[in-house]
Amino acid sequence: MCLSFRSLSWTILALSCLSSVIASFPSALAQGPKHVATAKAEAETIPALFISDIHFDPFHDPAKGKDLVAAPVSEWLRILSAPPSPNQPQAFDALQQTCHARGVDTPSPLLQSSLEAMRARQPDAKFMMVSGDLIAHAFTCRYSTLFSNAKPGDYQAFVLKTLSFVVGELRSAFPDMPVYVALGNNDSGCGDYKLDAASDFLAETGKIVAEGLPKSQRQHALQEFGAGGYYDVTMAEPMRGIRLIAVNDLFLSAKYSTCSGKPDPAAADAQLSWLARQLGDARAAGEKVWVIGHIPPGIDPYSTVAKFRDVCGGKDPVTFLASDKMAELLVEYADVVRLGIFAHTHMDEMRLLESETSDPQTAASHQVAVKIVSSISPVNGNIPSFTVARVNPTSAILKDYDVVEASNQTGVDTHWTTEYNYGQTYHQAEFSPSAVSQLIGKFKTDGAAKTAESQAYIHNYFVGDMSREISPFWPEYVCALDHYNAKAFSACVCSTSK
Repeated sequence: MCLSFRSLSWTILALSCLSSVIASFPSALAQGPKHVATAKAEAETIPALFISDIHFDPFHDPAKGKDLVAAPVSEWLRILSAPPSPNQPQAFDALQQTCHARGVDTPSPLLQSSLEAMRARQPDAKFMMVSGDLIAHAFTCRYSTLFSNAKPGDYQAFVLKTLSFVVGELRSAFPDMPVYVALGNNDSGCGDYKLDAASDFLAETGKIVAEGLPKSQRQHALQEFGAGGYYDVTMAEPMRGIRLIAVNDLFLSAKYSTCSGKPDPAAADAQLSWLARQLGDARAAGEKVWVIGHIPPGIDPYSTVAKFRDVCGGKDPVTFLASDKMAELLVEYADVVRLGIFAHTHMDEMRLLESETSDPQTAASHQVAVKIVSSISPVNGNIPSFTVARVNPTSAILKDYDVVEASNQTGVDTHWTTEYNYGQTYHQAEFSPSAVSQLIGKFKTDGAAKTAESQAYIHNYFVGDMSREISPFWPEYVCALDHYNAKAFSACVCSTSK
């Protein structure tokens, strides 16, 4: 039998892991059956899929728009899979220019190619995490340009059909698997960053999202989702005693407004109160928690650098959310929160939320590891990608993951390969708070980004590589990894610059 280099690497890694597990058994046996069971539980992992920022564009072939509006969602795949219209390139280019699009989002061939790759890579995945932004950018402009005579309510109806189609395709690809979905800032019936709490749109979207949840959890999730687009569920087996909290952090964004364009701080306050109750209940019940959302808490280093914010001169850095309250809650309940899963940047990133205290022991005991998932959409010029994760179902620790990338941005004749493996690349046994903290510590001592780990992070940050964007500002990016508030970030950057 002939093994490729990658297959051989995986074989060696698997044998190494097996050896370490076997090596632990004699001492466990000496301590009795309970310790053997504990050792086996700690070594167990299950596969899962993390995807985000699909940004599906049903208008990629504008001439098919009328058919999609008229047809039930069950007919959409047939319509979208038909040969392109004769004037598709010209019509799409015109639509892009009218809507001032910065790039191309996900057409149907790319969505289908990514799902086929997920099935091929991980057909036995136990669950899927979808961290928001299911529909394309400039969706309102695209629709209004093609349907200028639409009646009130038609736009929301089409958004709901699009969400139903995307979530339905995810479920069809893995029919027996829970699909856990969080909303993104584009996933709205009235425009980007716009949403009304307790609206008909949320009630209807809740039905779409709940269809991908375990049956016993659907009614409870529907009730919560209708209030604010957030919900909690007990994750299905083989996850054991794990509560998933899906937040709708659009309400927490500084860009948020109601559908009428007015601010509504009550929506954010209600969600934060709900989140605090959920975390408190989980702690009281002895549960472990995952939190999934779209917009990550903390500093946006790219925008901070791009806008020339002089943080050492007193200017505040750009933050993803309007306040640090969600981050503070997650840190407060770090004893139960095992992982945060967010997206929004379209990049492959990590963060560590920790107590901003000078006491190292206090900081270490109040840490939450955050995985930021890269995008299916190639809108920023990136290569489409998704993440295949390995999770311990008892401890709820993310043990390892692969980022899988496409060979092109179209989904046509596309091949998907592993861009990198977390454990092999960063020499960490798991994606836990202590492991992420250790890795960030290495980054901090490497201000010139010369080590293999630093170079790997820079290379993998933008799937397809755009190292020139991050390399000159490596210290700023590193400070953003474990400082979520403006004061701590600025102090880190300014001490590094000295």
